[in-house]
Amino acid sequence: MAEVLRSLRLSGVNGAARASVWALGAEGVALTLLAGVDRLPEPLWCHPELSARFEELQFTLGEGPGPDALRTGAPVQAPDLARVRTDRWPALLPAARELGVLGVCCFPLGIGAIRVGVLTVLCDPDRPPGEQQYADATALAAALTVACLDGGQDPRRGEEPAGPGMDVPQASSLHRAAVHQATGMVSVQLNVSMEVALLRLRAHAYADERALGDVARDVVARRLRFDDDENGPISPDGGKG
Repeated sequence: MAEVLRSLRLSGVNGAARASVWALGAEGVALTLLAGVDRLPEPLWCHPELSARFEELQFTLGEGPGPDALRTGAPVQAPDLARVRTDRWPALLPAARELGVLGVCCFPLGIGAIRVGVLTVLCDPDRPPGEQQYADATALAAALTVACLDGGQDPRRGEEPAGPGMDVPQASSLHRAAVHQATGMVSVQLNVSMEVALLRLRAHAYADERALGDVARDVVARRLRFDDDENGPISPDGGKG
């Protein structure tokens, strides 16, 4: 982990995913930042692919250790998801099990009331993280926070970084650009806040068992629109969305 932290100071965070997995002895890691004016979680890097799929699952459902860590500003440890109460993350737990994710620990990136992102670490319940791994993950999250705050201006506005630390996602390069755009479109269609619009998108994605990004792309392409609370989502050809 000392080598990983040194590399962050010298060359920034991009490409650190694989080294972080090795240093933490984890099943996977993912780094997600809050980007754009709507402050949606935006993945910066993940390794291996399972980490990316789990991050997309948390984003679609809007629940899990990652969202909890972002909301509270405190680490959330669930190294064995089978031992978590079913009512804590009712939608996530069965979906994570089906995905093959058995344990997760999440560490928020931030200072005080400022939240800039979250570090997600996938765990093997048969090899739960020990005190050293927990300390290493905490140190890594702190280093990533400093890199984010030092490498840019205000990360909450998604501005171009001024230094070599962290490449804060820009609107033109967001992996979830369609979700950002669709949230704004649904907000206008329903005359509701961005937060409520995102909840409506998530509810539709969950009901249809689809990824949130796929639903968002339908909204952006005008294959799906949210007319009002009574009628719900509809497709332009008159069929239900």
